[in-house]
Amino acid sequence: MFDGWGEGWDSVHFWEMVTRSTMAFAVLLLLTRLLGKKQMSQLTFFHYITGITIGSIAGNIAGESETPFWNGLVSLVTWTLLTVMLSFITLKWGSSRAFLDNQPTILIREGRVDEHAMKSVQLHLDDLNMMLREAGVFSTKDVQYAVLETNGALSVLQKVDKLPATKKDIKVGGGPPQYMPSEIIADGRVNRKNLKLYGLNEEWLLEEISKHGVSRSDQVFFAQLQEDGTLDVTLKQPKLKK
Repeated sequence: MFDGWGEGWDSVHFWEMVTRSTMAFAVLLLLTRLLGKKQMSQLTFFHYITGITIGSIAGNIAGESETPFWNGLVSLVTWTLLTVMLSFITLKWGSSRAFLDNQPTILIREGRVDEHAMKSVQLHLDDLNMMLREAGVFSTKDVQYAVLETNGALSVLQKVDKLPATKKDIKVGGGPPQYMPSEIIADGRVNRKNLKLYGLNEEWLLEEISKHGVSRSDQVFFAQLQEDGTLDVTLKQPKLKK
């Protein structure tokens, strides 16, 4: 038993692994300093994948004795230099950023969800509502602009009258809201669970959407119940001609 363990231990080439790991660690430290400082929340998807790839190459150098050390080192340095070169290109030529890093996308304008923009970034209404709640906003009607950044974060600018009040702005207010802003229609489909939760029915819903010039729920892209019991409606946009 112990002889087998000893043979396995010898086959690992202990000191070789220690040396490879130490050198890979030192090289990776230098290369990350070369790449510059950026918070994880600021990384685009490309930079995120690049970081994983560089870490994977370093891991193979350190832990895989079958990987020739110098070959792995050349691969690590090359990948890093390509990333640095790409960053230099985006800094030198601003027009290349739209292609390499993509551009922010406006998802909400003046309280209205942009259906075409949502489809272009392949984002569901459930995801949008979750991101709004994470930003402390429960109703799309309260949003002046919501922008999906290139790193996947949602930047939200609330309407002026919905911004948090300062001591100067505080006035005597009313009671608690009647409802929590909730999804009633998403992409033409009625959320019957929320209707039932708030004691509402489809007759009420049809009456509300008729105020916006439509007679069927499948003509509505997004409808949200507001705190005061009204319905905020965004109609489906006509399909873009290709």
